[in-house]
Amino acid sequence: MSGALIVIAATALVALGLGLSARRGRQMGLEQWTVGGRGFGFVLVFLLLAGEIYTTFTFLGGSGFAYGKGGPTYYILSYGALAYVISYWMLPPIWRYANERKLISQPDFFISKYESPALGVLVALVGIVALVPYLVLQFKGLGIIVEVASYGAVSRTLAIWIGAAVATSYVMVSGVHGSAWTAVLKDIAILAAALFLGIYLPLHYYGGYGEMFAAIQAAKPGFLALPPHGQSLAWFDSTVLLTALGFFMWPHSFGAVYTARHERVFRQNAIVLPLYQIILLFVFFVGFAAILQVPGLTGSNIDLSLFYLSRKTFSPWVLGMIGGAGVLTALVPGSMIMMTAATLTANNVYRAFRPSVSQDHVAIVAKWLVPVVALVSVWFTLQGGHTIVALLLMGYSFVTQLFPSLIMSLKRDNPVPREAAIAGICVGVAAVAATTLSNTSLAVLLPNAPDVVQDLNVGIVALILNIATILIVTVVVRAFSVRSEAAPHG
Repeated sequence: MSGALIVIAATALVALGLGLSARRGRQMGLEQWTVGGRGFGFVLVFLLLAGEIYTTFTFLGGSGFAYGKGGPTYYILSYGALAYVISYWMLPPIWRYANERKLISQPDFFISKYESPALGVLVALVGIVALVPYLVLQFKGLGIIVEVASYGAVSRTLAIWIGAAVATSYVMVSGVHGSAWTAVLKDIAILAAALFLGIYLPLHYYGGYGEMFAAIQAAKPGFLALPPHGQSLAWFDSTVLLTALGFFMWPHSFGAVYTARHERVFRQNAIVLPLYQIILLFVFFVGFAAILQVPGLTGSNIDLSLFYLSRKTFSPWVLGMIGGAGVLTALVPGSMIMMTAATLTANNVYRAFRPSVSQDHVAIVAKWLVPVVALVSVWFTLQGGHTIVALLLMGYSFVTQLFPSLIMSLKRDNPVPREAAIAGICVGVAAVAATTLSNTSLAVLLPNAPDVVQDLNVGIVALILNIATILIVTVVVRAFSVRSEAAPHG
């Protein structure tokens, strides 16, 4: 057994031990299992949000996108900072409303705001559909990390099954507490790994950052800038906007808001978390450093750039420590996603058809749905070939369709009726699904349109259709309501 494999296995066992022990001294009812009894302070909420935000996407997708795409990579750096600005004002009222009513999940918020169980089921289904590719992203990254870091001793498929089993075990036992405890270990590991790799590799191979970028520019002129077509400025701006608006629309991120002890936690996090974005720069530097050192990676293989360069550079023991950090970036958000998907299914789909069941019954169903969610996601992981960034963008396009109805519900007098919220979400999701399943871009749909239109992210176009539908249905519903009230009553 290589040194790398020993370190990776030890990391996974430590994560499992932390996750299982997090249950100690607690009765895991539905509220405790999903939202931690609403007692997390600044540090745990910070680590939980960071645990969900900085995932295998950060570790592999960020470096892979830098390696394969160049300049467009910086959209990843931009949207998080914008999302944190939005969160400063958006999350406190969400927390207050949810805390007063003891809400458990994201669909509960929509049900309560719009007084519509049907809307709750719709939001739950959208969330589940979006979470599957996000969980696939984590398992895909986990498989890549373990296979490459173990020098092929553990196959990608076996690594995915083991990772799914580890996360499933501690999620069923400890719920969100297990995710929070393992997030502590994960954040320390990824911070150390990203800083070390992002500083050492450019210095080792190029002598500095300036020299590295000069070498890339000489070898691939214009690679470090936005291209004039495709992933151009129009794509960049629309993608940053889409992902910033959808940042906290992910059901597991939304649910993490409920865990806080007080609303000031979110304003503190909004101030501190943007600094955490700096980690992404060092991950990008690794991808850029790999361009000339491990050339020739294409397609989904660009996600391998970080570990191929690390394997070329370091001893197995060092590679194992890097791989261990990578494994944690998959396990922590993966566990949150599995728990959230199971909760949505049990609390907002199953319970919608059996409203008389008790909270304890729902908790049992949710816990036993965790392995089901894991099995479905593993199956999709073993079938797919998309890059990690492509998987994330697909999920973002879905969850962002919830944003217009959510943000309007925060107004004191919400002008949007439930019919308009349902119609808007349905139209937006249908547009995303149609373009995703057919692999269609605006350039294909509108071949004669100017480049600035053709390069827009399809998800932002779906969001525009969503908002237009909300406006139209709102006008129609109001007109119908006025007409009904004016009609003579016999």
